[in-house]
This record gives sequence, structure tokens and C-alpha cells, in this order.
Amino acid sequence: MDPRPKIETRNLDFFYGSKQALIKLNIACPEKRVTAIIGPSGCGKSTFIRTLNRMNDVVAGSRVQGKILIDGRDIHGSGMDVVDLRRRVGMVFQKPNPFPKSIYDNVAYGLRVNGVRSRDRLDETVERSLRAAALWDEVKDRLRENAFALSGGQQQRLCIARALAVEPEVMLFDEPCSAIDPIATAKIENLIQRMKNDYTVVIVTHNMQQAARVSDHTAFLMLGELIEFGETKTMFTAPSQKLTEDYITGRFG
Repeated sequence: MDPRPKIETRNLDFFYGSKQALIKLNIACPEKRVTAIIGPSGCGKSTFIRTLNRMNDVVAGSRVQGKILIDGRDIHGSGMDVVDLRRRVGMVFQKPNPFPKSIYDNVAYGLRVNGVRSRDRLDETVERSLRAAALWDEVKDRLRENAFALSGGQQQRLCIARALAVEPEVMLFDEPCSAIDPIATAKIENLIQRMKNDYTVVIVTHNMQQAARVSDHTAFLMLGELIEFGETKTMFTAPSQKLTEDYITGRFG
């Protein structure tokens, strides 16, 4: 039996001005599972994932209709603290985006912004987060070096460590491996698999094999609409929709 939904969208519509990008999406992402969002370019994958922590709020002219619930609470409801929401719902982007600071200061950044000054606590959190991101052994003697000295794959894991440092409940990944090499990709995939022990994970990917490898559930979007949602194994072996089968088998997209 699947755990309760950590994230749930109900009749979610999203608009950029007069253009509708998401249409009546009903998706439930189970707690401490990996949910993959797949579909061709322009289908609304990135728009969807950015609605989950209100990252789209900064886009002029954008608006949301319907509901997005986290732990049953509407994230657009009155009294919702958006800064706290984004702490609870961490995000890792397509291209690694470390700050122009040291490796240590990148990971400690969120804690310092939240007023943590204790050196012991900062040291402990930096090590714990880098270990969780499978990066500690590679950088433990280089913590004062600029983060830009790291390889692309290491930078992406540093961004994961930075997000983990503020103790989120949900981790969103928007095409996290599209800008890194296959070896680094394998490390990130292993990391995502381990992360579901502690976090609810949602990953946008254009890579069918990646979705099949890392996710428990998959949502297939097309032109802003949900075509199919279900357990990944079932969807990849016996999809209920012809369109899903055609996409997964590479007939289009």
C-alpha cells in the first residue's frame, strides 16, 4: 500500500498571462517515494515542478487556479510563509548553480541566512549535508576552495548538499543530470534512490531510462495535461494509454 500523499494537486491550472501551461492536473506524490514527471519538451514539466514551491510566483503575469496541498495544507492559503515553504521544499536545477563562494560557505549559506552563528553547528551541518550528497570524501580537504573549482557533477552534488542543509521535507529536481557526464549522472541517480528514505522526491526528466531507474511513480504530461499517472513499473511495461506507450517507446518526443 502506498503511503499518504505528501504533495497533491487538485484541478491545477497554471497560466503565463493568457497562455495556459497546465490544465486540470490531479497528481498525488506519495511520501518518501520518488515521483518522475516525463513528457516531451514544452509539455509543462518544469512549470509543474516550479508550482510546488511557488517558484513561479516571480514570473510576471503568472497565475494559479486549483489547489496544491503539502501535508494537506494549501500552499496558496492565507498564512503560508513562502520563505519557509521553499526551505521545506528544496530545489535543484538543470544546470549546477553554486554561489561564488567556498564549498563550505555554499553549504552553510541557508543556515546563516536563518541566523545560525554557532561554528560547531555549521561544521556539523556542512559535513552531514556533504555526506548525504555523497561529496564529503571528495572535498573534505578542500572546503575553503571556491566552489567553481569543482567539476560539473560535483557542483551539482554541492547544490544538493546546499538544499539538504536547511533540512527540507521535499526535494525537487528539474532535469538534474542533463548538463553532466554519465559517471556523474550515475552518482546523482544513486543519491536520489537513497534520498527517498528521508525525503519525498519529485524529478523532472526527459530520459525514459532514468525515470525507469529512479522513480516509484511516474506522471506523463502532454501539452499541459496529465495523460497517465501510476506506478513506474506498470506504466513502463503495461501503460493504459496508447499515447503513453508511443512516447515511452520513442515513437515521438
